[in-house]
Amino acid sequence: MNTFGKLLTLTSFGESHGEAVGGVLDGFPAGIRIHMDFLQEALTRRSPMQQAGSGRKEPDSVEFLSGVYEGVSLGSPIAFLIRNQDAHSGDYAALKHLFRPAHADDTYFHKYGVRDERGGGRASARETAVRVAGGALAEMFLKQLCERQGAPEIEIHAYTKQIGTVCLPDEAENALDMAEIYTSPTRCPHEETDRKMQEVLKQCREEKDSTGGVVRCVVKNMPRNLGEPIYDKLSARLAGAMLGINAARGFEIGMGFDAAAQKGSVHNDTWREDGNTTHNYAGGVRGGISTGEALTFNVAFKPIPSLMREQTLLREDGKLENITLTGRHDVCCVPRAVSVVKAMTALVLADFTLLDRCSRL
Repeated sequence: MNTFGKLLTLTSFGESHGEAVGGVLDGFPAGIRIHMDFLQEALTRRSPMQQAGSGRKEPDSVEFLSGVYEGVSLGSPIAFLIRNQDAHSGDYAALKHLFRPAHADDTYFHKYGVRDERGGGRASARETAVRVAGGALAEMFLKQLCERQGAPEIEIHAYTKQIGTVCLPDEAENALDMAEIYTSPTRCPHEETDRKMQEVLKQCREEKDSTGGVVRCVVKNMPRNLGEPIYDKLSARLAGAMLGINAARGFEIGMGFDAAAQKGSVHNDTWREDGNTTHNYAGGVRGGISTGEALTFNVAFKPIPSLMREQTLLREDGKLENITLTGRHDVCCVPRAVSVVKAMTALVLADFTLLDRCSRL
């Protein structure tokens, strides 16, 4: 499927080396002011980093085709384009009949009987630019809704928690300055950890290798009641949204997998008189519905599979061939994935906000 959401839906289209990628955002409420500088900033933040980036330099400017007039949403579908202007398709000519290891080359070919080998085609992370644009629009909606209701602004903060074996210390989590996320090359708002992560990325590039990592997301000033049990829980939709991101391999909310080692007497978080819990072990979701406490979750990403060293590739005829890949590739997707995690979170929360209005009279 190429469409995400229930009431607020984002349909994306385009391939990595086609004319453009783009999307249609349907169900977006009318009367929302569209701030182009906010939208452009979100797309710029997705751009490659110096140490981790691929070298592909796309301006990523949005062209609205419908749904916006004089800077305000009309309530009709918002269609937009992001043109591809720095594609080097010739870098992939040798891969036309070859399947790279750990890529989607073979799965796309066997499913459809044809594939676009140029940069991975539809399977390329280039498509995430559409998600970031759609997420920025969703975030505008959430901000303006909170403003009109006189409620605290919902703050979505995604940042790098881990790259390779370097992990942000637990004791540093509560003292982070979220304003520093995008001043950090690795998108980790902790100076010492950021420096160590940069060293890991530098070493990977020198060794023509890659590494994975973890993006953490914290949403502050969460409203209550978001989530639709039983089969459309907030936690389940978030898991689907995050695992649908390229290279995502794991999702955990609240205590996540650490809860498996706890006893119930510990994990049953104690109540406070304000109706919240002492530790928020549940990550802001119980029974699939938001509690009003901070929403917290982690997304794990695998290493980038495109390595600039000799690897064994599988040919369509079943034979093996050793080849050194060419082209421009990240050594770690995590710093760029931060913006995608934030965008998908905004889309989920905006959709559930609209759905919640149908819950009761």
